Amino acid sequence: MSERKPTLRERQRSETRRVIQAHAVRLFTEHGYDAVTVAEVAEAAGVSAMTVYRHFPTKEELVLLDQPAQLIAERVAASPVSHPLVRRVGGALIDAATALTGGDGNGAAVNERFLLDCLRLMVSTPALRARHLDSQYALQQAIVDALGDDAIEPDAAFRAQAATSACLATMHTALTRWAEDDGQTKLPELIARALTASFGDVTVASDHRD
Repeated sequence: MSERKPTLRERQRSETRRVIQAHAVRLFTEHGYDAVTVAEVAEAAGVSAMTVYRHFPTKEELVLLDQPAQLIAERVAASPVSHPLVRRVGGALIDAATALTGGDGNGAAVNERFLLDCLRLMVSTPALRARHLDSQYALQQAIVDALGDDAIEPDAAFRAQAATSACLATMHTALTRWAEDDGQTKLPELIARALTASFGDVTVASDHRD
C-alpha cells in the first residue's frame, strides 16, 4: 500500500512552520533567546504573531524539533527484533542523524547549521534546557513504544527503558561534542563512536562504524 501524499494545505502548513522556525532560530542565535520577542519573529517571517502561536503555542517550541523523534521511532520499529535492544535503538539514532544531516541523500534533510544552532540554544538557555529534558522523556517513551512486543511485560518494559535511557545519554555526549567541534565531525560518526565506547562493537552494525 503506497504512503499517503501530503495535501496542498499540509505542505503549505509545513512550509510556513519551517520558515517561522528558521527565522526564529536565526534571530535567537544572533541576538540571544531572551532578547527576541515572538512579534519580532513574526515580522521577520512575514506572518502575524497569531500565526506564529498557531504553529508554536509557546516561544520555547520555536527551538524544539519534532522531526528527530518521529524518525527515530520509525527506525526503531523497523529494526530486526532479533537484535539486542541497544543495537536496535543505537542503530536508529545513527540512521536518524544520517537522514537529518543529509548523509542519506535526502533533499528534505534538516540543515546541519540549523541543527547546531538549535542545539547550542538548548544547551545555553535555562528555559530551553528544561523543555529539552521534557522532550527527551517523550522521546524515550516513543522509542519504548516503537519496540513493540519487546516492551510489553513489566520486566521487558524496564529493560527497554534502561537500554533506551543509556543510548540517549550516550547520544547526548555525542551531540555535545558535535556542538563543541562546530560540526567538524559528522554527527552519525560521533554517535557511532560514542555507542561503541559505551556498549562495544556488538551494539553497532558494521555499516555504522568508522
